Amino acid sequence: MLNRLFVDHPRSVGESYPAHLMVATRFGVTMIGAGLACLVHGLVPALFKSTGSRAIGDLHQRMVTHRRR
Repeated sequence: MLNRLFVDHPRSVGESYPAHLMVATRFGVTMIGAGLACLVHGLVPALFKSTGSRAIGDLHQRMVTHRRR
């Protein structure tokens, strides 16, 4: 059961548990920051005009680039 919870998915994407933890944490922090920027942009449209879309593009590129074939 512990393998299923902590090891199976990281292994399926070619990462160790610690490496997957770091990658997922970076993704999460980036998404939170971009989400906050989008909220501010909603209030003040002149601010953070491309932060959300740029973050999505960067995250997608990193995920596709590092995806195990």
